[in-house]
Amino acid sequence: MSDEVDAVIIGSGINGLVAAAELGKAGWSVALVERNDTLGGFIATEERTLPGYRHDTYSSWHPLFVSGPAYAALGDDLHRFGLEYRNTDDCVTASVAGDGHVTLAHRDPERTAALFAHDRDRETYLAALGAFARIAEPFGALLGSELWSPRLVRRALRLARAAGRPGLARLSRDAVTSGRAYCRRDFVGDEVDHLWTPWLLHAGLSPDHASGGMMIPVLAATMHGFGLPVVAGGSARLVDAFGKMFAELGVDVRTGAEVERVLVYRERATGVVAGGRTIRARRAVLASCTPTALVRDLLPTGSVPARFEDEAARYRYGRGAAQIHVALSEPPAWREPDLGRVPLIHLSDGAASTGIACAQAEAGMLPATPTVVVGQQHVLDSTRVPEGAAALWLQLQEVPFAPTGDAAGELDTGDGWTRELAGSYARRVLDRVASHAPGLGDRVRAIDVITPVDLAAHNVNAVHGDPYGGSAELDQNFFWRPTPACGSHATPVRGLWHIGSSTHPGPGLAGASGHLVAQRLITRRR
Repeated sequence: MSDEVDAVIIGSGINGLVAAAELGKAGWSVALVERNDTLGGFIATEERTLPGYRHDTYSSWHPLFVSGPAYAALGDDLHRFGLEYRNTDDCVTASVAGDGHVTLAHRDPERTAALFAHDRDRETYLAALGAFARIAEPFGALLGSELWSPRLVRRALRLARAAGRPGLARLSRDAVTSGRAYCRRDFVGDEVDHLWTPWLLHAGLSPDHASGGMMIPVLAATMHGFGLPVVAGGSARLVDAFGKMFAELGVDVRTGAEVERVLVYRERATGVVAGGRTIRARRAVLASCTPTALVRDLLPTGSVPARFEDEAARYRYGRGAAQIHVALSEPPAWREPDLGRVPLIHLSDGAASTGIACAQAEAGMLPATPTVVVGQQHVLDSTRVPEGAAALWLQLQEVPFAPTGDAAGELDTGDGWTRELAGSYARRVLDRVASHAPGLGDRVRAIDVITPVDLAAHNVNAVHGDPYGGSAELDQNFFWRPTPACGSHATPVRGLWHIGSSTHPGPGLAGASGHLVAQRLITRRR
């Protein structure tokens, strides 16, 4: 291992992995430094319940990755090193209301729209998807680039030409519209709201946050176009493929080494101190972390302007999240049989119940009726469970990090996220699932609960248990992510680049910021 390289990368989440691979392929010498003993950040697969049950501990679904530029650049190599995906060509997602009403989405948008009750809604839905398809390439190019850059005007003009004046006006309006308002404005029935509003949680939003109106067609188009691919054998196989690529490229991987500080000399980043050792960086340091950690913990005092320090200190974090992994003796007996073949289901009434649950969580309360994300990865990849068995990946995106009460008035939150509270809340969630899948309790062999406190302990970027690297509300997104003073991956310190979900284009398992910075460095060097 060399203590002097071209680039040092802090953190091995998806953006750190992508940046290390792309720089390595370009001939750079790279050191990838990770505080945990394994690579991957929120990508891991473990037997968390019983032997033979392989659960994706944190993230699981890869539509943003396979549809993004990082996969386009690295996909062939990753598959050469063993990466395989499993996907669906049929039902992709569904929502189940409290009264048992089910709304299904198929990969085929016309088949999905055919299930809507109103002709007008069918036409509106397909028209919205068609309008997005016409601007998808320039829209993606715009959002996948540095927004504060000379290229912005050229890419914005490409988007304007593709959209036309009415389309651009519509897009601008949707960007400041909430998901709830978008659905109420454009649709007579409740199918689009029921189906897609809960998906806003996966973008770090709630039904009442601005930009939801723009995100609903984007999310729908992504699901229809790319499905919900999962890694065969578990998401950790993606990390394994990166590890094999690093071995071939000579990337210096250092796990169990927490970066203590970034070295700055004459206003330029020159390396890091990690695990008591100094690693010099000839060309660049890339930090996949929150702006709070970057300024407070890693940089020397006074190395960035006071305005940047102030805005980093006021950076806001979103709701906490939790997960419940369930080992089942056999698949759930859903009241609606079609749900047995759906990879990902939301238990939600749409904006109504999800909006209430978000408000309760943001007020510090445990939601009385939480939105439950029910992942059934075994539907796509049977190798993850014993023969004939099943597993549930339950995600809760509306939980407080430090609960001050229970909206249902049933649970004692006085001591915070104890094992007792986690178990009690898990029973509430499982009861909610069982109301749509009778006899579920008799099939449960084991459960494992991951609380917001556990998320924060595993990944220091999950401040307050927020897995999305900070609130993605409109004033802290796009041009203003991570802060208005520095809405770019370049920092006030020369040679220091900021990547990760706290930076543009925000949360999601796409590796977009790692790809963007790596390509910018490679191109600039050329």
